[in-house]
Amino acid sequence: VRLQVQNVEKPLYRGTFHCFQSIIKQESAFGLYKGIGSPMMGLTFINALVFGVQGNTLRALGKDTPLNQFLAGSAAGAIQCIICCPMELAKTRMQLQGTGEYKLKMKNYKNSLDCLIKIYRKEGLRGINRGMVSTFIRETPSFGFYFLTYDCMTRYLGCEAEDSYVIPKLLFSGGMSGIVSWLSTYPVDVIKSRLQADGVGGVTQYNGIIDCVRKSYHEEGWRVFTRGLTSTLLRAFPVNAATFATVTVFLMYMRSEDNLRECEPGPVIQQPSSL
Repeated sequence: VRLQVQNVEKPLYRGTFHCFQSIIKQESAFGLYKGIGSPMMGLTFINALVFGVQGNTLRALGKDTPLNQFLAGSAAGAIQCIICCPMELAKTRMQLQGTGEYKLKMKNYKNSLDCLIKIYRKEGLRGINRGMVSTFIRETPSFGFYFLTYDCMTRYLGCEAEDSYVIPKLLFSGGMSGIVSWLSTYPVDVIKSRLQADGVGGVTQYNGIIDCVRKSYHEEGWRVFTRGLTSTLLRAFPVNAATFATVTVFLMYMRSEDNLRECEPGPVIQQPSSL
């Protein structure tokens, strides 16, 4: 976020690792966890919503095809924007507070919840949902590629429950899915971050998505749309590897024949071998 929104005329950071070093030096290790309250509050609901909607949409579509995997993932991405947008707004505001051009200004927010409450009181629901359109544009295709890549990777690697290497394969598949999903829509994420950070210092720069794209490109060229990509990909692999592997292993356990026999009084439903 800091790399995405920093002033090009007076940049604070030269790149990902310089940003990392500067935060630790100036704000201690706790600076790396600014805004953590927002993801902690929202990610549980987001993941529950995403995997629930994706699974039910795929069943509703009938056939497990690559196209249906993409459509089911896209539907999940679109719906979770309701939670994702306010969560990321609070996270962005908290991460920028007390840095750069906002360093000398008074800290407006005590925590993520306080941030959302104050934004709501000042701007109403529209303020809470700042960046909703750009979030929707980012998340819808991104989650489509997310689930499609995971499906293709697990099939290609032959991930089966009885495979002794199933966990490493799931971790690798999940990590690559995260990377592909971020690469597919990353420029939109830059715009979203800039729109959500806009007005923090009291000055509004952008009138909307198109205006933000035009001004950003005019001032910094096409490279502006790759700002912070390295740090995003470094985060994406381990986070999504853990997420997908955990969900898959949990579902494999819950759907096993032994558990079905214990929970179901009727006949056991045979599960397809593919994940």
